[in-house]
Amino acid sequence: MKAAVKVLYITGWCRSGSTLLGNVLGELPGVEHVGELSYLWSNGVLRTGTNPTCGCGEDLLDCGVWSKVLASLAEDDAGLQALAADWVRRHDAHLRTRHTRARLAEATGRTEPDLDVGATLGAMTSLYEAAAEVLGADVIIDSSKFPAEAAALTGLPGIDARILHLIRDPRATAYSWLRAKSYIPAMDLRRSTAYWTGFNIASEWIGGAFPRRYRRLRYEDFVAEPARVLTTLAAWAELPGAPAVGPGKTVNLGENHTVTGNPDRLRRGPVKIRPDDAWVTGLARGDAAVSTAIALPLLARYRYPLTPNARAPKTPTPGG
Repeated sequence: MKAAVKVLYITGWCRSGSTLLGNVLGELPGVEHVGELSYLWSNGVLRTGTNPTCGCGEDLLDCGVWSKVLASLAEDDAGLQALAADWVRRHDAHLRTRHTRARLAEATGRTEPDLDVGATLGAMTSLYEAAAEVLGADVIIDSSKFPAEAAALTGLPGIDARILHLIRDPRATAYSWLRAKSYIPAMDLRRSTAYWTGFNIASEWIGGAFPRRYRRLRYEDFVAEPARVLTTLAAWAELPGAPAVGPGKTVNLGENHTVTGNPDRLRRGPVKIRPDDAWVTGLARGDAAVSTAIALPLLARYRYPLTPNARAPKTPTPGG
């Protein structure tokens, strides 16, 4: 019987530091951060996404890793195009945030997936298995951040999943979304904060269903004490060793094979883990008030203050 693929899946909303967190953990032996794996099909194969470049700097179709992964899943270019189009359809039909409760119901055994959903879940497993085999990885880190994907993973027999719910202050993510970032377009503050609320609520449902396989982490705690937080995370997720954080909160990053994500994924060498507080003074008061109002139901739960310049208390551990 084939061993289950170990996956650490990062969920939550975008612009929360998942690329850096994944790349740092990906430096552990036998651990590979594949970025936002869901976009391999649209970005790499169909060319309908925002960026076809692998974290190694090559085009995804030319990358030595992803070209082999894709070749193992389809016999020729026509088959690959059909497979990619089918995956995009399946993702829209079964793995959007609105589908999180349905995927959790199946993962917990309360309902049975229909044939089309079952085929979607089988396609997820096949992709993770192929990626792990080509990369020679014991653990895959996927930072796609779709709560419904995370929910589905918890019920797949071929996957041993841990779900890391990464959170950042909603005003910080809203400020980041106001600015286009390389190939990532800007987003209206109201829309991005509404997504922040929806994605985090859906991610919380997973923790309620699978408390031992779920962990919540604030970005602010990660950058404040990276060595302690990373060591605790690695132990919880059963990753080998402890991430090396040097003096001055510096980590040394090598090559990765991430599928899309923050453009910073292309950085190599020493990288300092530091807070990004530009939003505290850069976000207009009116915009901060709007974002605060939209995210208000979750602010206290995640210990974020009403006023952006106030400091929230630290937590002793990254769980919550």
